[in-house]
Amino acid sequence: DRSMLNFLGMPVAAAQHAPDVDSLIVVVHWLMLVLFVGWGAFFLFVLVKFRKGANPRADYHGAKGKISKMLEIGIVVVEIVLLVFFAIPAWAKRVSNFPPDDQATVVRVVGEQFAWNIQYPGADGKFGRTDVKLMAADNPLGLDRSDPAAKDDITTINQLTLPVDKPVLVHLSTKDVIHSFGLYEMRVKQDAVPGLDIPVWFIPNKTGEFEIACSQLCGLGHYRMRGFVSVKTQADYDAWLASEAKNLTAR
Repeated sequence: DRSMLNFLGMPVAAAQHAPDVDSLIVVVHWLMLVLFVGWGAFFLFVLVKFRKGANPRADYHGAKGKISKMLEIGIVVVEIVLLVFFAIPAWAKRVSNFPPDDQATVVRVVGEQFAWNIQYPGADGKFGRTDVKLMAADNPLGLDRSDPAAKDDITTINQLTLPVDKPVLVHLSTKDVIHSFGLYEMRVKQDAVPGLDIPVWFIPNKTGEFEIACSQLCGLGHYRMRGFVSVKTQADYDAWLASEAKNLTAR
């Protein structure tokens, strides 16, 4: 029940794969509840069973029996089931079935202390060349506008705009330290590691405004490394792209 999960503190589910992630979280928490109640009851039992009045002399042989061993085996079996039949299949879908570039919205997201830089390839579908020597306050990605592929590239800071119901392929990287790209409503969380280009994909299925959080401590300004995601209808997204392209032409 989505309303119950939201009542219990889960963010709104805004991506196609979110129910799979939520199902795993629910099962894990049920297991945690069983363990909490079980170990709590066992603790109370031990306090009474092995109180000093009933056991004036210490027993150095310890408790014997098959129940504790069977319970431990049962817990291990349940954890294996969670891993093999829930966690690994959900993870495998995210790392082995990337959408083709021509069927997805492809963007670059580059973290830095303390902002998210976003680059769209423009109408030609090609990312323009970047050069660290060109990086400046007004060009944080170091985009080389003399490169023909870069002339139509759209760049934003802390604002990611996406169309609904279409695969999104994010090429995630960082300019400095490790950051973590967190889209909680999309159930996406991936570290951005220096020197690596890490692909992340998802399908947003709900329009609206959401947040990008850096969920990895990255410095004194970590608290303000906050971005925003606008998920629009395809028509509104196309209109946004056209507006941004027009602004490029006007420069």
